[in-house]
Amino acid sequence: MSQFLPADHSRGDANTVGGYTAAHARPPAFEGKDGTSYSVEIMTDATGDSVKPFAGYLLFVRWGIGDPVATGHIETDFLVYGSSDEEARSKMGAMRLSDAVAELNSGIEKRDASGRPWWEVMQDDSLQ
Repeated sequence: MSQFLPADHSRGDANTVGGYTAAHARPPAFEGKDGTSYSVEIMTDATGDSVKPFAGYLLFVRWGIGDPVATGHIETDFLVYGSSDEEARSKMGAMRLSDAVAELNSGIEKRDASGRPWWEVMQDDSLQ
């Protein structure tokens, strides 16, 4: 059951991805240019590169209309790098919400440009 929790702005800058999550105790959510709702999570991964061993990126989860069911996602490319997972996560968390929305809309444009869902592209033998 949901409950209203007032924001605690002493926990972070609610205008950044990480600060919003800390202040509101939930991830930021946006409406993409496709009219669908998305929430965003900060993700990190090892790169295998000794100079830039960790990278941060955003994972946008698309939510269905009417039901709180995930219906897809969009991932950005690596956006920041760090010498540790924590450093990459911190840099990613400092991203302004407006920049995160721009990344989401860019991802929607890339997805829509292909005209085909990812699962159809993955099944296309001619691309291998």
